[in-house]
Amino acid sequence: MMLYVRFPLSLRNVDDLLHEHGDDISHETVRYCWHRFGPMFASEIRKRRIEGMKSSRWRWHLDEIFVKINGERHYLWRAVDHEGEVLEKFVTKTRDKREALKFLKKAMRKHGQPEVIVTNKLRSYGAALKEIGAGDRQETGRWVNNRAENSY
Repeated sequence: MMLYVRFPLSLRNVDDLLHEHGDDISHETVRYCWHRFGPMFASEIRKRRIEGMKSSRWRWHLDEIFVKINGERHYLWRAVDHEGEVLEKFVTKTRDKREALKFLKKAMRKHGQPEVIVTNKLRSYGAALKEIGAGDRQETGRWVNNRAENSY
């Protein structure tokens, strides 16, 4: 069952792997076990990954884009680590200091505080970072935030 959560296997592939090891169970049994225990396995893997991230001091790249949801303009805020992995996503109707602060607090609560936060020149980021005491960690520049821009 853990194979299905950790690797991109279908339920039938898990059934075949178990059959090769001598376990004769049906596809429906695998599906039932996945629906029952899968969320627990997934949350444990996610928790371990996040704990591993908290111990290291990573560089975050923050960015926001316009998205249309049901014809209305919204903003998708994203935090990407130095390897390009998306850490956090957040959708809001406005793009101001209050929303940037909510996004940063949510991301830092979940992933810890990074050493460096790379942003574009949106003033909402600077104001929010000053309020939480991380204003000196912000970096901005012309192509510095390409990691976040390229990960869409």
